[in-house]
Amino acid sequence: MYKSERTSKSIGLSALVFLIFLVLKLSEIGQVATWSWWWVTSPLWIPLAIIVIIMITIFLIAIVTAMFSK
Repeated sequence: MYKSERTSKSIGLSALVFLIFLVLKLSEIGQVATWSWWWVTSPLWIPLAIIVIIMITIFLIAIVTAMFSK
């Protein structure tokens, strides 16, 4: 049987931005050379932090809703 699978071999936008920042930081080119490593790696951790904040917010709304619906 023929099994159709879609696989993506492309790199994500945040990973691409991280790689650009990394190359600029290690090459000491432009403003990125003076940035903290926190900002160089921020394309990797900021999306994760946003997802965690959204999940915590949804969880808290669910708890408050459950408390006031009784």
